[in-house]
Amino acid sequence: MSARKAKPRGKRRLPKLLLFLGLLAIVAIILIVILVITLLQPGPPRLPTPGGPSTSETKERPDAQSADCPDVLSLVIPGTWESAPDDDPYQPTANPKSLMLRVSGALADEFPSSRTSVYTVPYIAQFRNPTNLTDRQSDYNVSRAQGYKRAAGKIIETNKNCPLTRYVIMGFSQGAVIAGDLASAIGNGRGVLPASDQDLVLGVGLIADGRREPGKQNDIAPSPNGVGAEVALSGMRGIVPGITMTGARSGGFGELRDRVQSICAPGDLICDSPTVTNPIGAVSQLAGAINNPVHAMYGTPRYWSHDGSTATQWMYGWASDVIRDAPRPAHN
Repeated sequence: MSARKAKPRGKRRLPKLLLFLGLLAIVAIILIVILVITLLQPGPPRLPTPGGPSTSETKERPDAQSADCPDVLSLVIPGTWESAPDDDPYQPTANPKSLMLRVSGALADEFPSSRTSVYTVPYIAQFRNPTNLTDRQSDYNVSRAQGYKRAAGKIIETNKNCPLTRYVIMGFSQGAVIAGDLASAIGNGRGVLPASDQDLVLGVGLIADGRREPGKQNDIAPSPNGVGAEVALSGMRGIVPGITMTGARSGGFGELRDRVQSICAPGDLICDSPTVTNPIGAVSQLAGAINNPVHAMYGTPRYWSHDGSTATQWMYGWASDVIRDAPRPAHN
């Protein structure tokens, strides 16, 4: 009777290893979806496809503009729960603890309105949790679409009435997604401003951009290697009702790439998410972030600081320098 031929150990273990890795990938996807729902909000108390027609025409600029036109429009877009559709864009009070108020308030105090008009976009700024049937907030898609439409509308209106006014665009979290989408549309000639007016955008500042891609803009150190949650989850479009993970921005920021400044704290899963192609790394990073409120702490140096400055201090300093150095157009 011949001896039975033993199967190589490696072949017996391979199916089990593949099964284990498959389970890890499923766990990673579930964790990312759950955490995206909870972390796309700025913390305790307190997109839309770029619109507009493609504009490639060149228009002649006047030598001067109306006396009531500011030299610079500082367009500020708050994060989730930090705004409201009926808020006053010049004296916002919807959330006194809004992160971006630390930047916009300081700019308004430093410069007269003739130098820069600080406009805080009023929009829904909500993120409904689709797993909670009692949550009556607006869907993320609806909120983001309104924010984009109102922000773009303000730029379009200003450019029509004040053709020499320049722009500084800033946003946090959901507001950073909107601000980044505006910059992408303008920089790629997809509307909002005519392509000939791309130079009017002096700078774009993003804190915790959910569509962030490392190296596609000026990443302010310390800058992690992860991607925005919407990029990490781009293969899961339509799975979660009301939340469309739009993926990377087509064309990036185009002509505006060198004018976009991005801040992302390591471990903030809104802008520093692992992709599901690395399930083991995803599980490890997500598990460690469950009790880590990184996303809500950009006003402190706890999770992000640059030469001793918090994210909001850095953003204010950068915007202040840009506004101070901006051209001073003649007025009628």
